[in-house]
Order: sequence, then structure tokens, then C-alpha cells
Amino acid sequence: MPTTVSKTIYSTPQEAEQAFYDAFHKGDLETMMSVWADDDDIYCIHPGGPRIAGLENVRQSWMKLFTNNQSLSFQLHSQHVFQGPMLAVHSVYEQITVLGQGPVRSAILATNMYVRTERGWRMAVHHASPAPNAPSPATENTTKESKTLH
Repeated sequence: MPTTVSKTIYSTPQEAEQAFYDAFHKGDLETMMSVWADDDDIYCIHPGGPRIAGLENVRQSWMKLFTNNQSLSFQLHSQHVFQGPMLAVHSVYEQITVLGQGPVRSAILATNMYVRTERGWRMAVHHASPAPNAPSPATENTTKESKTLH
């Protein structure tokens, strides 16, 4: 399947991240891929999985995941943001609920890296893994941002 260049422009990394989780929740492959950079240097690591590199391989991994037809809901908490003019790194805990089955027992710790391109902010890396001793959303629900880079 040929990949197409997305016309969607995400003016901030936060917009790209919101679109990423919306696409994940809806199982929407085209929106999911609109978030990713059009570059073969991108990679994705799903929880417990190997590193998947390259645009077409990342697309195929999401296509497989979305064919499970599970409806997922995400509650994000304890986000930490590091942002510069061309790169943003978001570290976030994902509390996932499989609709009809309830919450997944442990949180997922995800690192999402975004790069600024000529077509706005795009995801370059998504790395997710089970989080040992994750803080609960009730005890820590803050966003910490780094304002400047040196």
C-alpha cells in the first residue's frame, strides 16, 4: 500500500499528541499515520514488542493493532514535557481501558518524540512499555514543562 503525505498540519506537539491518542482510541489508521513524520528514520515500540523502524513498517504495525477491533480509552497523567524549537519529548503514563473489559491492570509508560517539519510537528518515536510502580492519576496529575533549551 503506498503511503500518502498528510495535508494535516499540527502547529504544536500537543496537537500532534492529541491526534495520536484520538486515532488510537478510534482505530483510525489514516489519522494515526498523519501524525507520523514521513521519514524512514521513525520507529515505534509497542509494549513488550520489538523496535519497528521505517514508515511502512510502522504503518503495518498500527494496521495489525487496529484489526483487533478493540475499543480503547486512554487516561493520560503525570506528563513531563521537554521542548525546544525543533524537538519535543513527552513522557506520559497511559492508563488504558479496554471498553467492555475495564482498565488494564498496570499503566503504560510512553515516550513520544516529535520533530518540527515543513508540514508542522510530527511524531518520530513512540516507545511504550509496562510501568513499574506507576503513580496513580489521583496522586499525581501534573504537567511539567521545560520552557527553554540551552
